[in-house]
Amino acid sequence: MAEAYIVDAVRTAGGKRGGKLAGWHPVDMAAAVLDALVERTGVEGGAIDDVIMGCVMQGGQQAGQVGRNAVLAARNLPDSVPAVTIDRQCGSSQQSMQFAAQAVMSGTQDMVIAAGVESMTRVPMGTTATLFMKEGLGHYKSPRLEEKYPGIMFSQFMGAEMMAKKHGFTRDQLDAFALESHRRAAAATQAGAFNDEIIVLDIDTPEGPERHHVDEGIRFDATPEGIGSVKLLQEGGTISAASASQICDGASAALIVSEEALKRYNLTPRARIVNLTVTGGDPVIMLEEPLFATDKALARAGLKIDDIDLYEVNEAFAPVPMAWMKHHGADHARLNVNGGAIALGHPLGASGTKLMATLLHALHARGGRYGLQTMCEGGGVANVTIIERV
Repeated sequence: MAEAYIVDAVRTAGGKRGGKLAGWHPVDMAAAVLDALVERTGVEGGAIDDVIMGCVMQGGQQAGQVGRNAVLAARNLPDSVPAVTIDRQCGSSQQSMQFAAQAVMSGTQDMVIAAGVESMTRVPMGTTATLFMKEGLGHYKSPRLEEKYPGIMFSQFMGAEMMAKKHGFTRDQLDAFALESHRRAAAATQAGAFNDEIIVLDIDTPEGPERHHVDEGIRFDATPEGIGSVKLLQEGGTISAASASQICDGASAALIVSEEALKRYNLTPRARIVNLTVTGGDPVIMLEEPLFATDKALARAGLKIDDIDLYEVNEAFAPVPMAWMKHHGADHARLNVNGGAIALGHPLGASGTKLMATLLHALHARGGRYGLQTMCEGGGVANVTIIERV
C-alpha cells in the first residue's frame, strides 16, 4: 500500500470562552491556519486536492459548510480547491487526518489538508440541538434509539464519572493529574516548546492591538489547593471543572501528502503515518473507547506500548487518560508531555489536528521515533493515529 506523510501541522493558541479569540469569526480563524500551512510548506495553493475540515457545532457562524467557506476566505488557496466539513464529535479533525491519509494511500489524491475549527464562544456547545428543540423541531433521540436506550440521556460528563468509579480514581488523584497538566503546559510554554506549532493571530484588546500566541487557559500559578477548591460538578462525584477540559476557541491544520507529491514538489516530510484506526463501543460510558481502540491499533501496527515514545491522549476529563494509562501500563512521563486539554483547552472539532501539531513537534524536539494520538468521542467512538518521525 502507498504511504502517507505529514509535511507539517500548525495550530492557533487556544482562546478561553469569551477571551482573546472571541473577536475572530470561525471561518476567518480556519482560513488563517490554512494560509499559514500553505505558506510554511511552500506548496502552490492550487495543487491542494482537497480540504477536510472537522467541526462539531455546525450552526450559526459555523454553518453553511464551514470548510468550504474557510477555503473561500483564505488568501493562499484559490477557489478551485474543494472542501468538505465532517463531524466525528471530538475526533472530527483527527478523522479529517485519517480521511486525508486514506485518500493519499488509495492513490486518488496527492495533497490534502486536514483541518479543524471550533469557536465555542460564538457557537456554544450543544446549541445545534437546543436551538432546534426550543423551536419545537424535535430531538436527536429517535423512537428507535429510545427503545434501545430507554431513559438514557447520553452525557460525556456522566460517562467520565462512570469511568472514575469503574477504575477507582479518587478526586485527589484526578486533581493531581489536572495540576500536572497545567505544570507541563506552563513549562512547555516558558521553554518555547510550542513556538514552532503555533501561528500568531492579531487581536484587539481594551489595551490595544496584541498578538495572540500563548494558550490562554494555562494556569501558570496552579496549586493543589486552588484546584482542590473548585466545586464538584455533581454532589458525591469526583470531577470538577478543574479536572475537565477547558472550553476553547481555536483552529488547526496538517498537510498530508503522497510519496509522489514529496518528489514532485520537493517537500520534506516530518512523519510517516503508520496506522489509522477507528472503533466504536459503549455509548453510555462513552469515553472509554480509546483504551480498546489503542489495543487494536497497536496490534495492527505490530507494536507494543513500550515501542511508542510519546502519547497524546485527549484530556476531555482526567479519568480518560488516567484509565488509558492504567489499561496499557503506559508511562506517564511519555503522556501529554507538554500538557493537555485540561490546561490548553479542547476546541472540539479542532482538537484532532491540534494534538497532532503538538505530537509531531514534540517527537522532533525529543528525538523520538513513534507517536500515538487518541481521542474519546461522543457516541462511544475513538480514533487512534500512529506516526513515525522521519
